[in-house]
Amino acid sequence: MACFKKASIAASILLLSQQVFAGDSVTIYTTREPKLIEPILESFTEQSGIKVNSIFVKEGLLERVKAEGTTSPADILMTVDIGNLVDLVEAGLTQPIDSEELKKHIPENLRDPNGNWFALSLRDRVLYAASDMSIDSFSYEDLAKPEFKGRVCIRSGQHPYNIGLIAAMIEHNGPEKTEQWLRDVKNNLARKATGGDRDVARDILGGICDLGLANAYYVGKMKNADAGSEERQWGDAIKVIRPSFSQSPNQGTHVNISGAGIALNAKEKENAIKLMEYLVSEKAQSLYAKSNYEYPVRKGVELDPIVASFGQLNIDAISLTDIAKHREEASKLVDKVGFDN
Repeated sequence: MACFKKASIAASILLLSQQVFAGDSVTIYTTREPKLIEPILESFTEQSGIKVNSIFVKEGLLERVKAEGTTSPADILMTVDIGNLVDLVEAGLTQPIDSEELKKHIPENLRDPNGNWFALSLRDRVLYAASDMSIDSFSYEDLAKPEFKGRVCIRSGQHPYNIGLIAAMIEHNGPEKTEQWLRDVKNNLARKATGGDRDVARDILGGICDLGLANAYYVGKMKNADAGSEERQWGDAIKVIRPSFSQSPNQGTHVNISGAGIALNAKEKENAIKLMEYLVSEKAQSLYAKSNYEYPVRKGVELDPIVASFGQLNIDAISLTDIAKHREEASKLVDKVGFDN
């Protein structure tokens, strides 16, 4: 009888410890480099007492979660690019949540209408221009002007950053005008559409081109690099202008996002929502802004001085969900005009 009681007590203690651990943790699958988000997750744990198990999934996030099924330990799925978030939703791997805190701080066009995903930081697609160019305003359509023939650098048209922009162009101007725009921009290229965003700045410094499209946060990294380093020289060679779509009523700049949603089979849904809400807190958004040079989704957050020097970001008001619908069409147009050839 005594042995039975001891075994029963031991089992109860084990069950209780499992419940306590489960209640004080949350697991996040993320395609973001650990060093970019660890300070934010550590801050959340310090404030809430909830441990964050962060699992870096460099590639194949959707495939992994789908293969794990109901046994998946993932509570939150975090990734970059609106296309990746929409793919997770369409694969049935997320669940809708209704959070007043998230809706309060994340504009309607930067979240799923059903609450399946939410933007956490912004990546504005901007113009890199040679620092000595006399240019103060710009539209994305301007990149196709004949005056820029042989003066433009850009990465592959099939890269998600550019597919997102082209998809937005389709939403604004329609497929026919977008196709002609792609043809004209291709004719203006100083070199093959290849490399990365920082290579645009590198090639402007090298005199290969005078301007190009790239993400703004790379400039924060370059201009804050060590004095005398290659990256610092690239950053010092350019200035940033935030373009708009010429037909846009609000003259908004195209943004892509980093974002997240709650996994369909989340075991710790309550803690997952708490973490999601923390990620849009003023403290977390400030960490995003100062360590990653990404633009905060929450208004009123202090920016890194370099990012602040780019001026106010007026975001294109079109819903990211509507833009994402044109991704396949955008990709086909890139191939049709031979943009990357």
